[in-house]
Amino acid sequence: MNMDCFHCGELVPAGLDLKVNIHGKDQPMCCIGCQAVAEAIVDNNLDDYYRFRTEKGNKVNADIPEQLQVNKFVDDQQLQSEFTFESDGHQETILSIDGMSCAACAWLIEKQLAPQSGIIKAQVNATTQRATIAWDQEKIKLSEIISAIARIGYSALPFKANTTEINNNQQSKAFIRRLGVSGILTMQVMMIAFGLYFGAFSDLSEHNLMYLRATSLVLTLPIVTYGAFPFYLGAINALKGRRLTMDVPVAIAISLAFTASCWATFNQQGEVYFESVAMFTFLLLIGKFMEFRARARAAEVSANLLKLMPLSATIIIDNNESIVSAKHLKLGDICLVKPGETIPGDGIIITGNSSVNEAMLTGESAPVSKQPGDQVFAGTVNTDGNLQIKINATNSDNFLTNIIRISEKAQNHKPAIAKLSDKIAQYFVAIILITASLSWFYWAREDASHAFWITISVLVATCPCALSLATPTALTCGTIRLNRQGIMVKSAHVIETMNRIDSWAFDKTGTLTHGKFSLNEVRVYDPAISKDQVLALASALEAYSQHPIAEAFRPYRQQNTQIVDANTVTSCGVEGQFQEKTIRIGKASWIDECSTGRCDSSDSNLQGNCLLAIDNKVVAEFFLDDEIRDDAAQVINELSADADTLLLSGDNEAGVNRLSAALQKQQVKFTQLIANLSAAEKLTTLSQLTEQGKNVAMIGDGVNDAPVFAGAHVSVAMGSGTEIAKTGADVILLDNRLTSLLSLRDTSIRTQRIIKQNFAWAMGYNAIVLPLAVCGFITPYFAVLGMSASSIIVVTNSLRLLKK
Repeated sequence: MNMDCFHCGELVPAGLDLKVNIHGKDQPMCCIGCQAVAEAIVDNNLDDYYRFRTEKGNKVNADIPEQLQVNKFVDDQQLQSEFTFESDGHQETILSIDGMSCAACAWLIEKQLAPQSGIIKAQVNATTQRATIAWDQEKIKLSEIISAIARIGYSALPFKANTTEINNNQQSKAFIRRLGVSGILTMQVMMIAFGLYFGAFSDLSEHNLMYLRATSLVLTLPIVTYGAFPFYLGAINALKGRRLTMDVPVAIAISLAFTASCWATFNQQGEVYFESVAMFTFLLLIGKFMEFRARARAAEVSANLLKLMPLSATIIIDNNESIVSAKHLKLGDICLVKPGETIPGDGIIITGNSSVNEAMLTGESAPVSKQPGDQVFAGTVNTDGNLQIKINATNSDNFLTNIIRISEKAQNHKPAIAKLSDKIAQYFVAIILITASLSWFYWAREDASHAFWITISVLVATCPCALSLATPTALTCGTIRLNRQGIMVKSAHVIETMNRIDSWAFDKTGTLTHGKFSLNEVRVYDPAISKDQVLALASALEAYSQHPIAEAFRPYRQQNTQIVDANTVTSCGVEGQFQEKTIRIGKASWIDECSTGRCDSSDSNLQGNCLLAIDNKVVAEFFLDDEIRDDAAQVINELSADADTLLLSGDNEAGVNRLSAALQKQQVKFTQLIANLSAAEKLTTLSQLTEQGKNVAMIGDGVNDAPVFAGAHVSVAMGSGTEIAKTGADVILLDNRLTSLLSLRDTSIRTQRIIKQNFAWAMGYNAIVLPLAVCGFITPYFAVLGMSASSIIVVTNSLRLLKK
């Protein structure tokens, strides 16, 4: 019976029996190449590729090297779309790296990828064990990048939450097995060591001495091979890449000590140190395991975010419900989300009213009321009624995916102190090896019996693991803490820059106020036009604006009033044509001609005044209310304690003064108030502050603020702001609370402080322990404990950022 290959569709040769279990069924394969790729797809939990593919895969050439065969599937465009995205004309993705043992591994992988043609960016995070890779598709393929990583001994695959958890579990089990074997055998070796020590004070027969030594050798062999394997692997990978990492001196120390003991055993002269080697390796493994557990805890947060995505979604096609994979929702799909279900994708509500729990995005547990026209996000939970949403973002570009992607970028950023520590660590291992060699030559002449173990102590005690972990662990934990608080850090420099901010510039509308205007009064100055006509024209024009004021006119929209050639003028208003007349709505300074008899709005107690003009003749004036945020006074009061606070507003002077007066009643005062500013004028103001040596943070929410953000050292957008503002900002306050600024400032300052503490501890420890080890005051046991304790202290200190 003729069969087609399940992978490529070609005919399976007669008599060939190659199969791969896919979705619970054995599927035929035409060659070992197709079989290898199919197995790789299944093994890496990507078998949905076969469920949703539209075409058969390409036949795989079995002559391609085995590693390329395994990686080849990631170049499939349909499969690749699930985990890559386009940025600035190139491809970008996040890879999970298996086999990393410390921060030096991250450095080694970066150095391996940097010279590759077509690699635009390669940032590796040792804490999360993930890499952010950007590459030119025309010059290099993703499979070639993965193969380049594999050549130095690390396994890389596209980041998936469940894969990361599985890998962490596998690594944890491997550590426990190595610890178990090493611990049990070390106890046995130590028992024999007591016999050997006792024999030094008595007449132990030669054959008994030989028996005890040989038994110790046999028991120690699994410890220095299986137990210490990660250290050898790390050292070999480093040397392959022509680099020196922390594993090199450790591997040398274990190998030398065991080799010297074997030589003494077989030659029946000299001392054996099997118990020291066994205890040495066991203590190293304990330190590595504790460090791994701490790093895994920090890395699991972003992985857990992806788990919030549901596996399936209910879509409506021709009034019929159909279940599909949530990963394959397309733009424009209509999804039905029932009470209690997780929203499968970003979209706009088209029918239904409900409350949505957005705690995973904002940190706020109270459900948010939603109605038709509102935006909802993937991973949030519908709590009340049925909703129909129209998908407006792909799975690879939804808000949740972007949060994880941006967090990875922020965590991978290396501030100046991190770059310094990396540079020091590069040369420190070479210094250790040279110092250890010189120590051996010196002590071999002075005290040959101790020369060997002093050399071992120097190799181990001064390993700069803590130095390399000082920054990435703190940055990872700091970014995770901010994410938990509903603060999305988009730009990597924010945490480094925030502690230098000495000027806080605020927009007014939608930032210090809620930005939810209500129309309080309309004054019409042309008797030839009615109030209803004025409102119809105003709402038709404001339909083209994203400014918060435009929302106040939405209820008065009339479909029979249509504006043509509409144009939004940044920081001014909107203009267009109606029945061959030029219609404008906006602030008074922009509308330069006013009708006779228009009232002086400066006497009004209302905020947000704007004018409507027809052919440059003012026909109406609108007065709008906007409520000040409850937390505005508290935030400005705390920030002004050690920095300048400025109000930069496009509103008229009367409106700005009224806001200031309201805040002064709560004992709050701005350093400077400036009204009637266009976007260009706001940018000029920020530039002037920068020229004065000020470090400025700008907080805004609207279209007008997007170009201004470029002039600030740190730009912050409110979560309720416009998409263009959030796109241009360095930070987004997802919870839409001004108090998050205080959390952002405090967490950033605390993260920087912890980085400095880690760096000081790591440098101080090595500065103290190196001369002590060289002078022979540190035994190998204490050397291992000191090195392990140093790394654990750094990681544990960073984990304090995750505490509430």
